[in-house]
Amino acid sequence: MNMRLCFAAELAYTSLDVPQIRVALVEDQAPTREGLASLIGGSPGFEISGQYGSMEEALPALEHVRPDVLLADIGLPGMSGIEGVRRLHEQFPELPILMLTVHGDDDSIFAAVCAGACGYLLKETEPQRLLDSIRELHAGGAPMSPEIARKVVMAFRQYPPPRQPDVELSARQMRILQLLAEGHSYKSCAEELGLSVDTVRFHVRRIYDRLHVHSRSEAVWKAFGGGISGAGRFPKKA
Repeated sequence: MNMRLCFAAELAYTSLDVPQIRVALVEDQAPTREGLASLIGGSPGFEISGQYGSMEEALPALEHVRPDVLLADIGLPGMSGIEGVRRLHEQFPELPILMLTVHGDDDSIFAAVCAGACGYLLKETEPQRLLDSIRELHAGGAPMSPEIARKVVMAFRQYPPPRQPDVELSARQMRILQLLAEGHSYKSCAEELGLSVDTVRFHVRRIYDRLHVHSRSEAVWKAFGGGISGAGRFPKKA
């Protein structure tokens, strides 16, 4: 991956007052990991809070180092990036995770999304696009490389909703799913609905239990897939 270190000097985020986005990296290839750390850590508005060569190394370390965003590869030695993301999402459900990988096949994409990844970029992504994607992810978005986004759209077209929904959720639970799909955090979701964050967490746990899923992305995917009563016609108010 071409890091283009001189690119950092051209960024618009030059003010020292810009809040730092703390980024952790999980990448087994040392040159790539060091290049990413140099690009991100050397760009205004970012700092590297940790860099690890495996998920086995990252999982215990992230207990103490709480980044704002995590970048992870899929093809890691030992525990795969997908299994690591699944465990991280269960442990830190609010941590946004961006997959940065050479794997662009359908199975890898959807496995990563269902495991809890919020974004998916190929390693050939340009440096400016990568930095913009980290900001977008931190702000609640779900950045994807154009070819990945196209595959996701085509998958929705290929697999239409089933005729008979097998799960029913309450209007409030459906509204919470809608807000999560729009990129809201638990905190902003709570503010939108006039609830406490703990109440939103309680509803999300109930949603996971009823849908038999383990991540926000998987729950939203199942909702959009039509397996939920009321999917596609979210109520405006809960």
